[in-house]
Amino acid sequence: MKNRHPEKINNPNNPIKRKPEWIKSKIVNSKEFFTTKSLVNKRKLVTVCEEANCPNITECWSKRHATFMIMGDTCTRACAFCDVITGKPKALDPFEPYKISNAVKKLGLKHVVITSVDRDDLPDGGSNHFHDVIISTRNLNPDTSIEVLTPDFLRKGDAYKRVVDANPDVFNHNIETVPSLYRRVRPGARYFASLELLKKSKEINKNIFTKSGIMVGLGEKKDEIIQVMDDLISAKVDFLTIGQYLQPSPKHHPLDKYYHPNEFKELGDIAKSKGFLLVSSTPLTRSSYHADEDFKKLKEQRLILNAPSFSQKNN
Repeated sequence: MKNRHPEKINNPNNPIKRKPEWIKSKIVNSKEFFTTKSLVNKRKLVTVCEEANCPNITECWSKRHATFMIMGDTCTRACAFCDVITGKPKALDPFEPYKISNAVKKLGLKHVVITSVDRDDLPDGGSNHFHDVIISTRNLNPDTSIEVLTPDFLRKGDAYKRVVDANPDVFNHNIETVPSLYRRVRPGARYFASLELLKKSKEINKNIFTKSGIMVGLGEKKDEIIQVMDDLISAKVDFLTIGQYLQPSPKHHPLDKYYHPNEFKELGDIAKSKGFLLVSSTPLTRSSYHADEDFKKLKEQRLILNAPSFSQKNN
């Protein structure tokens, strides 16, 4: 049985707090938005933009940016923050790699983000399917950069290596929250397993950019956020995103607070001082928001970092 809002938090009197003025999505009613929507619907593609009720959908789709969600719309986990359906997933679609690669070509995407639900029901967690989608997309779109946002492949051994072997340009796995909140917010995951996934992916392929994100407003403390930054730096993560948690429904994890834009700037400045190649820290920051522009910035920052100094040039 599928459930859009499973009983994740035993708190029936959990009203959603009123959004402050700075939590405003850009409403864009453009031809490009409807072109993207039409293509997604016609080809029966699943996007995290729709499934997770992303606040940036109209802006992104108007720019023909979409994050494709593979392996169905039903997740085997019931994370307390997430609006994706929980239940028993359907069998994998063997034609999905072809469908995704053709959609990327049809939309003329220069950068594509591919994510998925958790598929704990599969022996490999879906890593081989990820591999096939990446390879098919690259074969048909050789000039398109590919970013993946993967599940943790918990207890699937070395299955994650199949994703890394497909050589995506960006390997993203979100840490989501601080360790003290994992049992309530992300009960099916393990904090240090997620860190290891990011660390090992970078060790296997140092050319891949690694990326991770955290939500704030769940009840975490500032020093806990800073500790997560340090842990991600130790795992050699290149890019950190920090965004505001928006409670999808009263049955989801309660919102503790809305962070002010100045607080996001402060967190962003702290993260930059830690040594990340790139940091995005705003209320509406999401993993895939401005992903194409951020990929360009990542490449630029790596070039700057690896550029020889004046003294090296003269030696």
